[in-house]
Amino acid sequence: MNYVLAIVTQFNNGAKEVSIKARGKAISRAVDAVEVSRNRFLQTVKIKEIKIATEKISTERGESNISTIEIVLIN
Repeated sequence: MNYVLAIVTQFNNGAKEVSIKARGKAISRAVDAVEVSRNRFLQTVKIKEIKIATEKISTERGESNISTIEIVLIN
């Protein structure tokens, strides 16, 4: 609910566009936050764009791929 509150607060403070970004296991949490925000609190907000990508990161075991998502909402 903290992420939902952050999205709702941004729109209530006058933002016309809000971008939600997540990587890896947090992607499902970002999608849930967007859907709860839209369905319960901000019925007029629409999804403008969804971008998906893969980032390469360096770890102790070498290079690894991690999925990313960016969801752009507009009012």
